[in-house]
Amino acid sequence: MIKKVMDIDEAISYIKDGDRIMVGGFGLAGYPEELVEALAKSGKKNLTIISNDLGSPGIGLGKLLTNNQIKALIGNYYNWNPDVADAYNSGRIEVKLVPQGTFAEAIRAAGVGIPAFYTPTSAGTDLSKGKEIKVFNGKTYVLEQAIHADVALIKAHIADELGNLVYYKTARNFNPIMAMAAKTTIAQVDKIVPLGTLNPEHIVTPHIFVNIVTKRRNL
Repeated sequence: MIKKVMDIDEAISYIKDGDRIMVGGFGLAGYPEELVEALAKSGKKNLTIISNDLGSPGIGLGKLLTNNQIKALIGNYYNWNPDVADAYNSGRIEVKLVPQGTFAEAIRAAGVGIPAFYTPTSAGTDLSKGKEIKVFNGKTYVLEQAIHADVALIKAHIADELGNLVYYKTARNFNPIMAMAAKTTIAQVDKIVPLGTLNPEHIVTPHIFVNIVTKRRNL
């Protein structure tokens, strides 16, 4: 069996300067906090962070911005972190705003091999500028590109030794689709169980989408 279980620092070593990194979570729910802390300590730089939000100033993903490790952001809810606006307005980072539903669908599309899709969301707004526009059945649609990543940092509740994942309630959020949309997926989990222990009906992310599993330390 391929070795997938490793410690957090070893897992983070697979990230390179300049990588596009997806990070699961919605606020603190389903957010791989220990992987992000290790990334902040690693000194990796010129990163593009693809996430719903960017934590708070100096906290969580916000540390990456404080440390000047971020080159660009792709996401949709930065209200919790005013440092994002300051960094963008001063030219330190690029920011691409994507409506939340479009964000989720663009990641899912990448995972299933769909290069682009039409959506009515953002039609007629500044977010649609420069994008292809078409009318279907009298309604205006915007062409959105799939969102891919080099690495996905995700969180699940339980994994087996092969990397099959079970999530905990709403902490699932963006994690399963991000696991499918990245070249390398690193999963932080609360518990690792022997192969064959998990009920197949409970597995949301099959092991084929998971490259590395690391157990949360503070448990």
